[in-house]
Amino acid sequence: MKSRILTFEPELEAIIRKCQYCNLAMVDLNGKPYVVPMNFGFRENVAYFHSGPEGKKLDILKRNPEVCIAFSTDHLLRWQNTEVACSYSMKYRSVLIHGKVEFITEMTDKEEALNVIMKQYTDEDYKFSEPALKNVAVFKVNIEQIEGRVYGY
Repeated sequence: MKSRILTFEPELEAIIRKCQYCNLAMVDLNGKPYVVPMNFGFRENVAYFHSGPEGKKLDILKRNPEVCIAFSTDHLLRWQNTEVACSYSMKYRSVLIHGKVEFITEMTDKEEALNVIMKQYTDEDYKFSEPALKNVAVFKVNIEQIEGRVYGY
């Protein structure tokens, strides 16, 4: 069974919406890959993230904002013959996004972005205190390139 490439935007967004987290990949200050699992929000072809106000991830992203975000869901082990190891495979749906990080510093924009993130996990709108907004780094990634694959479905 071959994987199928996805290009239909609503199908790609449906996969993203189904994910509980994503993996944010970047290149560290020594040119080495660095990947972290992250909670996220997604709206109108923009992925939103939040983080503590300082740390390795932010240091990297400030120097090199180029990232790749991996979303993957619907994992299911399948096989043709339980006694033949090579007949096993994993069904999945996945999306990769490439883009550049843009930091959000305006308080009202931070609050809006944080609510986009919360909408990924709840149906609620939230109010954030000024100290909470000042103590969090918020950033977004506009899609420059998107690709999806599905295998076994």
